[in-house]
Amino acid sequence: MTVEVKIGVQYASRELSVATENEPQAVLDLLTKAIADDSVFVLTDDKGRTVAVPAARVAYLDFTSDAGRKVGFGLAAVATKK
Repeated sequence: MTVEVKIGVQYASRELSVATENEPQAVLDLLTKAIADDSVFVLTDDKGRTVAVPAARVAYLDFTSDAGRKVGFGLAAVATKK
């Protein structure tokens, strides 16, 4: 399951968006450790790209999971007469 993580950074007008295979709790654990260590919050996306932000400057994280796309035509049932 792919999770999109939007990272709000203080004093930045745009948020960062990273699609990762990590569970939300694992991402929170990484941020918590980086804040405790006063270090850099590093997150790698599903294509191998890395985003690094000073942990003290992270304003928020927003998680959105990709449940997959639904395929169909919106018809619940089709009745036919014989």
